[in-house]
Amino acid sequence: MAAALSRRGASAPGSRRPQVVAHRGSSHVKAEHTLGAYLAALDEGAEGLECDVRLTADGHLVCVHDRDLRRTAQQRGVVSTMRLADLDDLDFAQWKNPWADLDDEAPEIDESHHKVLTLRKLMETVADYDRRVELAIETKHPTRYAGLVERRLVELLAEFGWAGKDAPVRVMSFSWLAMTRVRRLAPDVEVVFLLDKAYAWRFSAAIREQDWIAGPGIELLREQPRLARRMARDGLRMHVWTVNTAEDLDLCRSLGVEAVITDRPRLALEHYGVAQDERPPA
Repeated sequence: MAAALSRRGASAPGSRRPQVVAHRGSSHVKAEHTLGAYLAALDEGAEGLECDVRLTADGHLVCVHDRDLRRTAQQRGVVSTMRLADLDDLDFAQWKNPWADLDDEAPEIDESHHKVLTLRKLMETVADYDRRVELAIETKHPTRYAGLVERRLVELLAEFGWAGKDAPVRVMSFSWLAMTRVRRLAPDVEVVFLLDKAYAWRFSAAIREQDWIAGPGIELLREQPRLARRMARDGLRMHVWTVNTAEDLDLCRSLGVEAVITDRPRLALEHYGVAQDERPPA
């Protein structure tokens, strides 16, 4: 089931279950975007991993959602103004469990699982894993580096041999311009245009014309059922975020959604009837 999602029309509604993609890793149980969160997601059987990327001041792509460090590293500072070495001094996991140091019975944790995670390290983890795992990479905008983010990303994909057809990667963004850049730099890489409430109706037809994938949020599908049905009826491929309940998982399956991005990959796989021993390999 972790086979590549090739360029094709969406599945008929209800005909197959969606691919399960771990949102920032298994972020319900582990601190988001840490190596520990991604290893936990792989252990749970996730078929894909989702990450956000930002560019550091010295040109490294790191897996961080927010532009600043207040929430995830409990520090002042902006990611784009800091060097990788400076970020590497910070703990990106303590916020998730601030009392862990006081728990004498807690298992020992590899310190690297709490550090800032580079995209290169995440890609190496995926490439070395014993089954196919797909990677959904969101470039964050606006940013001071503009198109340099996509350029650095495509260069890294090419280094791994992942810039061609059937590569285990797709690039996502809320920025139409960013996705246009990716397609210009790497025409064979799949792109997902993320949709929020303000843009959904205006862009749905254009996404199909561009042969892109639509990335609506689950709230959009719930609150605008006519749009959801039309997208499914028109054969628009959909990767939906962030899907964390049984009801929403069922809705996505009924609409023929290709992939669900979830904080709870184990729950999603269990809900879709995938037993632990059935998950790897593809």
